[in-house]
Amino acid sequence: MLFIVILSNRRPADEIEAHQGGHRDWLVANTRAGRIAVAGPLEPRTGGLIMAHCADRTELDLMMAEDPFVVHRLVDVQVLCVAAALRHDAFPARWAAEAKSVPQN
Repeated sequence: MLFIVILSNRRPADEIEAHQGGHRDWLVANTRAGRIAVAGPLEPRTGGLIMAHCADRTELDLMMAEDPFVVHRLVDVQVLCVAAALRHDAFPARWAAEAKSVPQN
């Protein structure tokens, strides 16, 4: 299943910055594991966005529970589950197998 995770900062920037390295390491580990497709800060810097692929919401929740930003209650987390219907044919099919592939012109 595809998920969009929106992280909204709830603490001052200096508190968030203190855990940035651990958060980045967590992102890299989960990207290597195939659970995170895209991640990055929002502009303006009010939080971040993660596009995740997990078997189900339980797997996503377990993954998110290990994020240092979540562990230290630095962010609020909003999760949206996406029922992908269309995907660009360059988007990995394994992350949206149920979606119809649409080729670029």
